[in-house]
Amino acid sequence: MSTRTPFTADAVEAIKRHMNDDHAADSLIIVRGLGGRPDATTALTSDVDAEAIEFTIDGGERVRVPWGETLTERAQVRKAVVELYREACGNLGLPIRGEH
Repeated sequence: MSTRTPFTADAVEAIKRHMNDDHAADSLIIVRGLGGRPDATTALTSDVDAEAIEFTIDGGERVRVPWGETLTERAQVRKAVVELYREACGNLGLPIRGEH
């Protein structure tokens, strides 16, 4: 992962925990629809930086999915993840769940 990040280590851990606890299914959709791995069966958020979110899929391989823009603050992460999720759903022909 890039060493250039606007996020503290605590913020990265909190983002990873939230994604893995509450949005594991969304992570898998992002990996399948935008990460070039339509065959993935699991996806855990493993890192976040200014340029991308990284997932560990199927127990080992790492997949980086770039944000649409360079992030400069933690508050941008939620919107960026939602945008990736929506784009991935569109690529996969899946409906977007209401909470997004």
